Amino acid sequence: MIPAAPLPLQPDALPAGASARWQALWRDAIRDPRELLALLDLDAAALSISDEAAAQFAMRVPRGFAARMRRGDAYDPLLRQVLPLDDELRPAPGFVLDAVGDAAAKAADGVIRKYRGRALLVATGSCAVNCRYCFRRHFPYADETAAAANWAGAIDAIAADTSIDEVILSGGDPWSLSTRKLRELTAALAVVPHVRRLRIHTRLPVVLPERVDDELLAWIAALPWPVAVVLHANHAQEFDASVDNASRRLRGAGVTLLNQAVLLRGVNDSVDALAALSERAYEAGVLPYYLHQLDRVQGAAHFEVDDARARALHAELAARLSGYLVPRLVREVAGDPGKRPL
Repeated sequence: MIPAAPLPLQPDALPAGASARWQALWRDAIRDPRELLALLDLDAAALSISDEAAAQFAMRVPRGFAARMRRGDAYDPLLRQVLPLDDELRPAPGFVLDAVGDAAAKAADGVIRKYRGRALLVATGSCAVNCRYCFRRHFPYADETAAAANWAGAIDAIAADTSIDEVILSGGDPWSLSTRKLRELTAALAVVPHVRRLRIHTRLPVVLPERVDDELLAWIAALPWPVAVVLHANHAQEFDASVDNASRRLRGAGVTLLNQAVLLRGVNDSVDALAALSERAYEAGVLPYYLHQLDRVQGAAHFEVDDARARALHAELAARLSGYLVPRLVREVAGDPGKRPL
């Protein structure tokens, strides 16, 4: 396995006088698998944790997210998403470094063009939580971020293509950037007349809801475009009162909130878990959007659910829930003009 480039350990500093609460919580994240297991009253020796896997793709878990894990449960669905295991080191046919063809879709440094009308900006390589199934766990963030040269190359690429009407901020997690940096980026985008919508893919309101602070909300409210924020929660247990509050505040700033989940073996591969996720997300004001089949990235094979099982689960979910609570079951295939329905 080829290790990914090292990621920044913390977001860039806030301007003087601004609240540093979320940055302090970020810096206090759990990075040692044994510390996490001790907090959960679990015996590290009894689990197949892997120091080598953690060295290749570092563990990072905010303490607030860890607090939602069940003590004494080695199969907790939140724990399973973040714990580095020996399974990650086992070779698996068909599992590759670039599972979704990001390299071939590069339009400029940090700019990925796959689908008509949309450009994705890899705004940063940093995340508040490192999910073990991440499809960009091997992405060369050190060389491929849109922030290079103060966004100039990325903005120039978008400005030169008048077919682009939607910009997607991704990463890493774009909200790991300071709000000052985000403001700089969107100010540069605002001069591009053909950009009509902004979409933000972020896990922070779920794993570190304190990120949704007054400064972030003021930035969002002042943006010149409609804004959709696509969250990423895979299990109902990821929602609590703090996530509900962050979602409420985002909706108050005029944001459309959606959720995309990944179908993961041992996490949410039952109709009960998927139904609970959709219902709990909707209670928080978040509309189910996509249920992704796992991107076949090297190190994540132990999470895979086969397509036949995925389709059966989705059919059961559609039979149980109202249509607006049923996310679309899709797979991303390199070279396709859009997500492939299953």
